Amino acid sequence: MAFSPQFLDEIRARLSLSDVVSRHVKLQLRGREHTGLCPFHNEKSPSFTVSNDKNFYHCFGCGAHGDVIGYLMQAEGVSFPEAVEQLAAEAGLEVPVSSPEERAQEQRRAGLLEVMEAACAFYEQTLRSPMGKTALAYLHGRGLSDETISRFRLGFAPPGNSLKTAIMSDAMPEALLAEGGLVRKPDDGRPSYDFFRDRVLFPIADARGRIIAFGGRTMGDGEPKYLNSPDTPLFDKRRTLYGLAHARSAAHNNKRILVAEGYMDVIALSQHGIDEVVAPLGTALSESHLAVLWKVTNEPYLCFDGDNAGQRAQARSAERALPLLAPERSLRFITLPAGEDPDSLVSTQGAQAMEELIAKSTPLDAVIWKLETAGRDFDTPERLAGLEKRLEDRALSIADRKVQFQYQSLFRQKLRDMINAARNPNGNSGGRQGQYQGRGGGGNFNRGGSGRGGRGGRGAASWEDRRAGTHLGGVPDAGTRSGPDILKKRHEQVLLAVILNHPDLLDMFAEDLAMVNVSNPKLDNLRQEILKVYALTENLDSEGLKTQLVKQGNSVILQSVLTSDVYVHAGFARLDAAEDAVRTGFLQVLASHLAPARRAELEDARRLYVNEPTDENWERFEKLKMDGPGSPGTEVPA
Repeated sequence: MAFSPQFLDEIRARLSLSDVVSRHVKLQLRGREHTGLCPFHNEKSPSFTVSNDKNFYHCFGCGAHGDVIGYLMQAEGVSFPEAVEQLAAEAGLEVPVSSPEERAQEQRRAGLLEVMEAACAFYEQTLRSPMGKTALAYLHGRGLSDETISRFRLGFAPPGNSLKTAIMSDAMPEALLAEGGLVRKPDDGRPSYDFFRDRVLFPIADARGRIIAFGGRTMGDGEPKYLNSPDTPLFDKRRTLYGLAHARSAAHNNKRILVAEGYMDVIALSQHGIDEVVAPLGTALSESHLAVLWKVTNEPYLCFDGDNAGQRAQARSAERALPLLAPERSLRFITLPAGEDPDSLVSTQGAQAMEELIAKSTPLDAVIWKLETAGRDFDTPERLAGLEKRLEDRALSIADRKVQFQYQSLFRQKLRDMINAARNPNGNSGGRQGQYQGRGGGGNFNRGGSGRGGRGGRGAASWEDRRAGTHLGGVPDAGTRSGPDILKKRHEQVLLAVILNHPDLLDMFAEDLAMVNVSNPKLDNLRQEILKVYALTENLDSEGLKTQLVKQGNSVILQSVLTSDVYVHAGFARLDAAEDAVRTGFLQVLASHLAPARRAELEDARRLYVNEPTDENWERFEKLKMDGPGSPGTEVPA
């Protein structure tokens, strides 16, 4: 849904940004601005400011920045349209609908929401009526208090067609009930009947707390044990998380969110004081679910039952999350004791038992490592090669290059540690595993490894690396006698020196190197020649690259790049530098070269959002702010 800039400006004008922010943050007025502790990262001294005059917030600690709409999206994890609709309601504005089709769609949604609310109220009343006596006793028997039952609006669907009889009217016709998934009409022409019958009901709400569907549970041995509403214009189970409206405020306050497997887990944990819990609705955790969770917190906790099915679900979630990882965005995993689920655990051992498991949660990388190594022997070269290949594939499935590199480095180190432990079980060398020492770094991780440059899997940094570090700490900065042009040229020489000595980096970063703006004409020509040779040559190594460049008349510029003056400032550029040092240093120098382009791209995204303030444009703007360096004054304009 698109909103006009005039309408968004009216929302901003009517609402005080500090009033909206103060729901989550204790603000103090200092001059014309408010300050407080940033809600988006942990800090002890305030670096978060709110300006009502300029209508933006800014954190000088983490860089969070935006207007009142962006704040609500970031603080409460709602989408752009949801944020606009919520703020418009608070401002007393009616959301404009531009076309007859959109008006019809909004009226249809409003009608469906009314029907779902009426059904929820009916089910609640029925639970407290004589018809619901058995269902209420069942819920009490599961350990739920009356307060919890009311808070989650639990209900009972009696046998027969009581709901249809109770709420169907001219305002709520049968067709609307059917569209909301409340009644089902047989294909053979028989009368429609209630979809939920003789079941305890769990209302399912959207992120704003509006009822959009139901889940029903039998109280006996009937099948299916759980039954969810069918997908409707309001409800898509692959995008919906049960309990999100309840959990969001607690998740914001406690800086965490837990994902359990079912309704009762969410409700039981909440009754024991752990409110920041949600659950998928009978499906595996989807990419859409992960996107919602990451809007709430950077590292959601996934909690799985300790049985085999729970462990399989854990593995599926880990595999699904890998391609989506980004800096500061991952998962942690809680494994329950065998035979326990969150409901049974807190009911018998209390909330402290759950808190202890949360404190011992496992990071995603450890789960992936366990998936590939648990219960297997690696006592032959072939088995080690298989493990290396599987870990390589896991790492390369990560789209974000920085995170991908960190996983590659971590897996290589784990392989080294495993091989060294097998080779020296008592601290002595020798034995069959000794022959694998040469693979210590996990060897040839191809696009991110050491296969081309002849470096091998060196585990320790060279003397030059330890002296110069894995960054440009020795390069003169603007405060030295070297001018900015000399500094820029040195950075460009370092970038090309790393590529010349370690051309395997081009497998992953050729496109980035093509984007770099090299100001020195001779160095820029060398950059282009490197890319041409790479494009035309398979299995390119450092020796072959340099040989071809010399044949093309680049010997003089090569000598100026591969010089001690460059290496003394960037030891990681040397031919014999340790693999991890090479990659870390290269990423840092590459990022510094790409920063101007990233800032320009961010500014383009900002302008696009201003002109077309849609959910997609906002998400692109936010992603660029997270992925790359931006200019200090970049903001979503008022």
